[in-house]
Amino acid sequence: MNITFSCPRCTQAARLHLAPSATQLTCPHCNSSIDFPPEALIEERVQRCLVCPSTDLFVRKDFPQRLGVGLVAVGILGSCIAWYFRLIAWTFGILFATALVDVVLYLIVGDALMCYRCQAQYRGAEGLDRHGNFNLETHERYRQASARERQMHTS
Repeated sequence: MNITFSCPRCTQAARLHLAPSATQLTCPHCNSSIDFPPEALIEERVQRCLVCPSTDLFVRKDFPQRLGVGLVAVGILGSCIAWYFRLIAWTFGILFATALVDVVLYLIVGDALMCYRCQAQYRGAEGLDRHGNFNLETHERYRQASARERQMHTS
């Protein structure tokens, strides 16, 4: 299993391969260690976040959002150009081709587990069905808590 996280000490992004018997994460930049309880990781099944104490995790497609938005933007731009030149068949062909590429990518790309609180990403983890999909209410709760914390530090 791979984990991508932001080190709480140096705030650098780090990506580590995690052995099933691991009991801590070590930042490759500052060498600080993050110990996690043994019940947090059972047989490569993540029970709670290994970086922070959060138990709120969600499953999402492991696909870069910017690339997805770029694909949609290219499809829209191409179809708008075809529409401008009154090429109706090309307009809808481009839109359908973009949708087809999107569906194929959805079927091919695997899933990743994400933490709402610290945005740690777990790839290759087992038992993703234990965790739900993205929940906007939970995300908003953590976003507001983070904003309050930043506001308290600046005051």
